[in-house]
Amino acid sequence: MDSIVVKGGRPLSGQIHIAGAKNAALALMPATLLSEEPLTLTNAPRLSDIKTMTELLRSLGSEITSMQDGKVQTMSTHGTINTTADYDIVRKMRASNLVLGPLLAREGYAVVSLPGGCAIGARPMDIHTDGLAKMGASIELKDGYLHAKAAGGKLKGAVIDFPFASVGATENIMMAATLAKGTTVINNAAREPEIVDLATCLRRMGAQIDGDGTSTITIQGVDRLGGATHPVVTDRIELGTYMLAPVIAGGEVECIGGRMDLVAAFAEKLDAAGVSVTETELGLKVARKNGRPSAVNVTTEPFPGFPTDLQAQMMAMLCVAEGTSVLEEKIFENRFMHAPELVRMGANIEVHGGTATVTGVKRMKGAPVMATDLRASVSLILAGLAAEGETQVNRVYHLDRGYEHVEEKLSAVGADIKRVPGS
Repeated sequence: MDSIVVKGGRPLSGQIHIAGAKNAALALMPATLLSEEPLTLTNAPRLSDIKTMTELLRSLGSEITSMQDGKVQTMSTHGTINTTADYDIVRKMRASNLVLGPLLAREGYAVVSLPGGCAIGARPMDIHTDGLAKMGASIELKDGYLHAKAAGGKLKGAVIDFPFASVGATENIMMAATLAKGTTVINNAAREPEIVDLATCLRRMGAQIDGDGTSTITIQGVDRLGGATHPVVTDRIELGTYMLAPVIAGGEVECIGGRMDLVAAFAEKLDAAGVSVTETELGLKVARKNGRPSAVNVTTEPFPGFPTDLQAQMMAMLCVAEGTSVLEEKIFENRFMHAPELVRMGANIEVHGGTATVTGVKRMKGAPVMATDLRASVSLILAGLAAEGETQVNRVYHLDRGYEHVEEKLSAVGADIKRVPGS
């Protein structure tokens, strides 16, 4: 397996281009199943998860053409399609479950394996299946597969009250409802920018959707959807990650394509830590105001709160901040697996359940460390930027699921970083 080697102590300067959002693209791609006409995504990220979703959609009968080095994806799903999403593909990535709603909406039947993904805690499918059941689907779990069938071959509109604001379930139900008979109302819907991006794309395809970006989304079903061309929204998690790089390493970096509205709660915490974040014509420019950043307390929350997907990276920054910080993880259990690896690098971290207490140190030390999940991978790379000596991050196959060419982007702004191929 490949590893990433970082030598710390070099301040950063320059521009980093932020890619399209992985989590948005993974929801947008299954929308091709809702129409027989082509759907083209521009600003698509070039990631292993995108390749996995491509593989899954092709197995269902979609034709997919990649252009401009993968930044443009054109998908067409016409004629007879396969309604079974096989375990061998679905197990690689949790977002594979997003084909369930579109398949049910189009074909009235679907067999979808239970999904895989990062081991960061329970993310059950119950909220997805309960919502689809309210729309008239009968769903049975057999041998690790969800067998779903719409009564009379067509889903019906319903009022669905989510017990919590699930992004994936909001996306699945929203896509299913576009072709359902009647009106569907999703209460306690997720409000993330990726939800708004999906709704915008579906409207371009002819869907009737209102309320995206709020906690109540209303979808009026239509008979058919057409094709569209849609630019994938900027990846707010990649944006936040690279905003932290100059805070940890020193220097100043402009994140091209960055938007303040995507990271407002995160940027507020950076400001409280003594970090300058300014809007430019091209994006966001980030630099420390005075010396080491200051300690801040962080609690992860659904959007528009502080994102759980930036918690690990924020912890890496707080490891070198002045003072003691407390991080509370409220979204996923078991999401502090990066903490022991940061401790190997000299960090002072105590974890008790869903709370981590971080007392900053002046300098961390390079060490061989192990990536446990996607965001943990990049948090260890960020920590390496501030560490004395060499940090080797192993098992970076996680990293490639969510960050394109991370070593190239960081080396272009002055980091001493390289990828070492595995044996």
